Amino acid sequence: MSTSKTIAKNTLFLYFRMFLVMGVTLYMSRIVLDQLGVTDYGIYSLVGGIVAMFGFLNSSMSSATQRYLSFDLGKKDEKRLQKTFSATLSIHIVIAILILLVAETLGLWYVNYKVVLPPDRLFAANVVYQFSVLTALVGIIQVPYDSLIIAYEKMNIYAYISLVEVGLKLGLVFLLVIYGGDKLIAYAIMMFLVSLIIRVAYQIYCRRNYKVSKFKFEYDKTYFKELISYSGWSLFGGIASVSRGQGINIVLNLFFGTLVNAAYGLTLQVQSAVNQFVTNFQKAVNPQIIKTYSEGNLEQMQKLIIQSSKYSFLLMFFLVMPIVFNTDFILNLWLKKPPEHTAIFVQLSLIAILIDSISYPFRTGVQATGNIRQYQVIVGTIQILSVPISAVWLYSGGKPATVFYSIIIVTILSLICRIYFIKKLVGMNLQNFFRQVLSRVFIICFLTYGVSLILKLFQFESDWWRLIISGGITFILVIFGLSKQDFFMIKKLLINRN
Repeated sequence: MSTSKTIAKNTLFLYFRMFLVMGVTLYMSRIVLDQLGVTDYGIYSLVGGIVAMFGFLNSSMSSATQRYLSFDLGKKDEKRLQKTFSATLSIHIVIAILILLVAETLGLWYVNYKVVLPPDRLFAANVVYQFSVLTALVGIIQVPYDSLIIAYEKMNIYAYISLVEVGLKLGLVFLLVIYGGDKLIAYAIMMFLVSLIIRVAYQIYCRRNYKVSKFKFEYDKTYFKELISYSGWSLFGGIASVSRGQGINIVLNLFFGTLVNAAYGLTLQVQSAVNQFVTNFQKAVNPQIIKTYSEGNLEQMQKLIIQSSKYSFLLMFFLVMPIVFNTDFILNLWLKKPPEHTAIFVQLSLIAILIDSISYPFRTGVQATGNIRQYQVIVGTIQILSVPISAVWLYSGGKPATVFYSIIIVTILSLICRIYFIKKLVGMNLQNFFRQVLSRVFIICFLTYGVSLILKLFQFESDWWRLIISGGITFILVIFGLSKQDFFMIKKLLINRN
């Protein structure tokens, strides 16, 4: 129950943060699209996406750094914890320098000679690119500090600092509306400044509260080699992941231009907002999974993985299905006039991340073992396949939405591989997983398909009624997905909340 209470408390803080950031982000997307226009919004999405291909190091390196920090905390070895922090910070500084070199050579060449842009917006695109590069570099160096906060499970800090972030972003929107110059350039600069301020705030907190965050360079060849090896394989997985996201963005640009990039950029906004519902929950669970492994408590680790797999799917399902059933209404309510293809992009992308949510805790379970080379090679290679498959379909005359079918196929194959590796590396009881998770997922999906057919038969007087009814049905299906043990645990948490 102590573990469950910690996870529950941290999840609440992360959800508070998520609703603040998500609400402001979605509101900003509408205002920014209106202020920039479809073409400039597409340019920002595309050029910023190219930088995100370098910034994929954030997620891959963050998982590697967090694994080692959480592992040391599980071992209660503060001396090694400080050594790990200093070593990972040194590695991130070197990586930031390498990324800067690549971004200012290969990346700059691609923006100026390969990206399909209106000629009169080339200068603005270059400015956006440079500030996006700076944002990525700040994020890369900041990873060890963020990972340290997560390892210590101080999720309330994310909520408090997010209050500052929300205020700054709202101020950014106000300034953008009244600014009379090139709004695309102004938006890129202001987004960088907000990112810099927030990153510095996290760093100041760590230095004031954790002695281990004080940088102390100590060269240990063997340990550096271990960290770099682990990070290198995580990096391969990061490259594969960004290929599925921003790589497809570039493919769409080559075939259809910036107007479709605008639709794709808005889809990523929705996908990111929805995905926060699960990633915030998983962020609270991940340190516990790693710590139980470092303590040798594999039974508790497997229990956490199975439970969080089911909860991740149900959380995602609860939000995804009402959006899928009411996509046009929600997009028109949010954007007034969404770009063409946005609705089908959103529906297919949400189905993909719903499938992917089942395997979120599997990634952490594999990472906890430290034996990730074979896992990253196989799963990463499958992920990368989404780009060439998409390119072939589009070259054969496929519509823009066909790229998401390749993503769904790759996501299903990745899930199968992750199930295999979690069984191989931590001895997961697959019978329990199929009984407690997959069997319920299949039943819920079957019932959902029936619900979708029934909803098509009714002509609702108001789109609001359709949204409310579909949301209510989805809630009932989520409750159906919970077991007696789940209700017992929720009851205990409520009773012992203090």
